[in-house]
Amino acid sequence: MSLWLLNHFSSFTLAVVIVGGTALLAVTGSLLLRRRYPSLAAGEHNEMVGVTLGMFGAIYGIILAFVIVTLWTQLDDTQTVVATEATDAALIARDAAAFPAPVRARLDEAMSGYVHAVVEDQWPRMREGRPGYGATETHLRSAFEVLQAYDPRTRTEQVFYEQAVGHLDDVASQRRARLTMARQELPPLLQVLAVGGALILVPLTFLYGMRKLRVQLLFVASVAGLVGFSLLLVVVLDRPFAGDLNVSPAPYKEGALARYWVK
Repeated sequence: MSLWLLNHFSSFTLAVVIVGGTALLAVTGSLLLRRRYPSLAAGEHNEMVGVTLGMFGAIYGIILAFVIVTLWTQLDDTQTVVATEATDAALIARDAAAFPAPVRARLDEAMSGYVHAVVEDQWPRMREGRPGYGATETHLRSAFEVLQAYDPRTRTEQVFYEQAVGHLDDVASQRRARLTMARQELPPLLQVLAVGGALILVPLTFLYGMRKLRVQLLFVASVAGLVGFSLLLVVVLDRPFAGDLNVSPAPYKEGALARYWVK
């Protein structure tokens, strides 16, 4: 569900719908309950409701904080993996300068095809939550075949050859990590816990009675808005390659890899 929302709506729209919608529903629910039970305004049960609200709020806050920090760490780790893969690809392009022209040309062709496949084919697929190895496998295999067939002759070529092989191995490793992260999402149990906790916490605020209606509605809307904003963060951070707050493919177009994009 979060993937569909992120790919069809902007973060601003999601903020209006989730945060504003949560606050609006909470205010409406509070008004209806107060109209149905006018005695709530006297605040006879405020002490018990306050203790219950504080206990549930603390537990739910800890759960949401854990989820948000986990998702933010996942996003940061994904950005690191992408940057590392692009860096290794750029280093291979630089190492190729030490090889004979025919070898360098074939390796450049393979790496150029690889970065184009990553950005133009794999990225849209990762954004839709269906990543695959097929788009880049041919180009990566070609790069390995070029290096496997090449026998360095000088000491300089040997040094750069070893570095290129090591970087190519790292590219394959980071590619696997990137595709794995593109499939990850918040476990269903935590999704239910995040939404279910909001469905318990927000209605509890309806039972906290205040004589002035405006003050009570402000209290209810504030709590609901905070809960809604937390849920918004969970939705936006859940998929690192989807939505406005996503991991960019820009590293594959910068530095030594920029020349692969010049037409």
